[in-house]
Amino acid sequence: MENMQNVCKCPHHKVVPVLVILFGLTFLLGAWGTFTASTVNTIWPVLVILAGAMKLIDRSGMCKCC
Repeated sequence: MENMQNVCKCPHHKVVPVLVILFGLTFLLGAWGTFTASTVNTIWPVLVILAGAMKLIDRSGMCKCC
């Protein structure tokens, strides 16, 4: 439990992992037929762009932990 004290609690550090999960869910739901191929082909590039944008924002020194 000592390691939990060193974990950053800044919310912007959680955005990219959430986007990766959404990215995976997009393909999983597409494979299950919940999403059409057209929907999957629209959603995944948007998630990649959002992840890249968040990485750029993270580097701007928004918190003391960075």
